[in-house]
Amino acid sequence: MSTRRAPARKAEAKGERVARSDQFEWLARAGLVSRGVIYAIIGVLALKLALGDGGKTTNQKGALQTIVEQPFGKTLLILTAIGLAGYAIWRLVRAGIGHGPEATDDTKERLAGLASGIAYGALFVTALSILLGSGGGGSGGNPDRATGGVLDWPAGQVLVAIAGAVMIGVGLDQGYKGIKRKFLEKSKTGEMSEGVERAFTALGVLGHLARMVVFGLIGYFLIKAAIDYDPDKAVGLDGALAALGRSSYGPTVLGIVAAGLIGFAAYSVADARYRKV
Repeated sequence: MSTRRAPARKAEAKGERVARSDQFEWLARAGLVSRGVIYAIIGVLALKLALGDGGKTTNQKGALQTIVEQPFGKTLLILTAIGLAGYAIWRLVRAGIGHGPEATDDTKERLAGLASGIAYGALFVTALSILLGSGGGGSGGNPDRATGGVLDWPAGQVLVAIAGAVMIGVGLDQGYKGIKRKFLEKSKTGEMSEGVERAFTALGVLGHLARMVVFGLIGYFLIKAAIDYDPDKAVGLDGALAALGRSSYGPTVLGIVAAGLIGFAAYSVADARYRKV
C-alpha cells in the first residue's frame, strides 16, 4: 500500500514546491494580465459596434487574432501566450493541491480552477497555433459544430442541456460574486488605499455582472439548441454579444455589457497586483 502511495506523495510534494515558488507567483500574475488583455479587446470591439464605430463581436480566439494583427503583434501574442500558460498552470496546480502560497481553495473553487485551467490551456494552444500560422481567422470557435456532434450522441440532447444549465450556473455564480463582492475575499484589500479599494470594487462588481450576462446567454442558447435539436442555435461569447445587439434597445444593452467586460479587464489587471495567489 505504501509503495503504491509513493508516486502520489512525490507528485504532491512537487506540486507544493511549485506552488510556493516565486516563479509560480509571477506566472499567476502574468496570467491575470493576459486575461485582462483578452477581455479588453473583446469589450472594446463590442463597444465600438454598439456605438456604430465599425466594431464587431468576437470571442477569446478572435481577441488573440486581433493581437497578432497589430504592430509588433507576434511579440505581443508571445507575451500573452506566456501569460495564458501561466494562468492555466496556476489554476491547475491550485486545483490539484488546494492552495497557493497566500490562499486556500474549497472543493467548489478547486473544481472551478480545474475547468478554468483547462479552458485557458486550450487558449494557450490556440495562441501557439496562430503564431505558427495554423490558427485560422477571425472570431474562430464553432460552438454549433461542437454541439452538433454531441447532439448525435446517445442522450446527446440531455448532455447539451446539462452543459447549458452549468453555464447558467456559472453566470449566476459570477453575479453572486459581483453583488456580494465575494471576489474581494481573494484580494489584498489591506494593501489598497481607500480610493483604490473603491475603484477596484466598482470594476469587480461591473465586470462580474457583465460576465453573468454573457455566460447566462451562452447557457440559454445551449439549452435552446438541445430542446430544438438545432446546433445552429448554440453560441459562444461572440454569439452572446451579437444576440444582445439584436435585442430591444440592442446598442444600449450591448454597450453596457461591453463596458462591463472592459471593466472586468481593468479589474483583472489590478487583480494581478492584489490577488492572493
